[in-house]
Formats: sequence, structure tokens, C-alpha cells
Amino acid sequence: MDIVFFGSSDFSVESLRLLAERHRVAAVFTQPDRKKGRHLHLSETPVKIFAKEHNLPVFQPQDVNAPEIVAQLNQYHADMFVVVSFGQKLSPAILSGPKKFCVNVHSSLLPRWRGAAPINRAITAGDSQSGVTIMKMNEHMDRGDIILSRSTPIGADDDAITLAHRLAEMGARALQEALSAVEQGTAHFTVQDEARSTVAKKLKKEDGLIDWMQSGRHIHNQVRGLLPWPCAHTHYKGMFIKVLKTALLTGPVECPPEFSPGQVVAIEKNKGIVVAVKDAVLLIETLQSEGKRAMPAYDFVLGHHVRVGDAFGE
Repeated sequence: MDIVFFGSSDFSVESLRLLAERHRVAAVFTQPDRKKGRHLHLSETPVKIFAKEHNLPVFQPQDVNAPEIVAQLNQYHADMFVVVSFGQKLSPAILSGPKKFCVNVHSSLLPRWRGAAPINRAITAGDSQSGVTIMKMNEHMDRGDIILSRSTPIGADDDAITLAHRLAEMGARALQEALSAVEQGTAHFTVQDEARSTVAKKLKKEDGLIDWMQSGRHIHNQVRGLLPWPCAHTHYKGMFIKVLKTALLTGPVECPPEFSPGQVVAIEKNKGIVVAVKDAVLLIETLQSEGKRAMPAYDFVLGHHVRVGDAFGE
């Protein structure tokens, strides 16, 4: 089939890779280059980098719904438009453009976690499984009919980075399966159950602030779910600290009554910092102070003379 692809993030690349191998990709649309990093250098999207490396025509409109872009899209006479983590909402004028319809690869088991951050929200909510959904797009965000979905357990050691990588590969394979069904006329379309829908709101920096009064599992899921941005964070003696990896201690672990949530209960040599939380204790294994590289928490202890009784938090 003739395909026009819309995508921007790392999550999109594997789907584009398989499409380029098995179909004719007439054009790739991605987000404009953005300034990133401490020095604000212009950064290309992963999709743009892939498209250039594979000689695919690539375009970066500020507004994909501008009349001139809609006119350009109509000139391709594409069989389908494929959208994977693009970053702009498509207007009805675009959705009605291809000969068949538009499909989207979404990184959740719809209708659960519609919206901008489904992988992150699934982990922070403590979900036991995630997955990908291939849907026929309509004018409503993530509410189109489901063509197929595939699930995967969220492992105890999964974080948003590892889960996104796995779902990107799953999504690419599921997309190919769905496109084959569409070509063969065997695709089935299932209306989403609105009663089961949840919203994965866009992440904000303040989502990362750790409340040490929460349970250890809540904070542990927050740490896992908010990688690589905004990251769970706290303060220590006025320093802004990103908490990048934690562990739930096994067994009946109780916090000594003389410690308040956020206080350092123990220092585990070569392991990290044991901190009091609402219901027990939590081990910080990896952290990053502002302007520094990520480091083992025990190295931070040695460099900053962390002591039992010191406190994390405001």
C-alpha cells in the first residue's frame, strides 16, 4: 500500500522501519526541530533522522492542518495515513484524505489511558499490564474503533523507558498485522467501551515531586513511571535531587517509630539510602543532583556525608 506516515518520537521509529520495508512510504511528516539541552542546540526528531538515513521525503510543518499542508497530503492519493506518536492532532480534513482511512498506534490497551502519557500513567497507577492498540482514527482523541490490541505484563523491574521500548516493537508488529487484515478485507472494528475509559494527562514537572508521606509502592511507581522526564524529585539540604531508581525492601519491613517520612533510616553500603515513607521504608539506589551525572546513591552518601536522621524533602 501507499502510506503517508506521521510520527516524531523514538516510539514511532520501529513502526516506520517496518512500513518502509513492506510498503511504499510516500512521505513522512514529523515535528519541527526543537531547541534542547543546556546549550539549546536544535535537535531533530528520531523520525526525521531515520527518514533522512533511508531517503524518505520528510516534512516538518508547524501546523499540519494548514490548508497548504492538507492540499499537499491530498496529492499523494495515499491508501492510508499511519499516525504513531506524532504530536499534533489531525483535522477532519486530513482524516478524510486517504483512500481507506487513518490508523493510529497507541501505547495502551484502549480505552484505558487515552491521551498524551499512557505508558507513564500506567506505571504510576500500578497497572499490572499494558499493551498497544491499533485503531481506526476519528475526530475524537483516541476514541476510534479498535482493529486489534496486544498486551504485555508490566514487570516489577519495568520503568517507562523499558516498557516504551517493548511497546514500540509490539506496536510495529501489531500495525503490520492490522494493515494486512485491512488489505485482505478481514479486519474487524470494535467500538470502545466508554465506561472503561481513563485519561493519561500530559506530564508536568510538578508530577515528579515526591511526597514522602505516600506509601513506598506509590513512590516506587512514581520513580519508575516518570523516566526519562520529568523524573521523580526531592530536595536534600537545599539541593534539587532526581531519584532515578528505588527498590521496595522485601519482608515485613517497618519504619522505626522515631523516624518521620523523608528521614534517612539507614545507609546500606554499596546499595543506597533507606528512607522512611508512610508505611515502611524505601531504598534509593540511584539519584542525580542538579548539574551532575546520575550516580549510585551510596556514592552520593560518601560525597555529601549523608547521615542517619538527615531528611529528604522541602
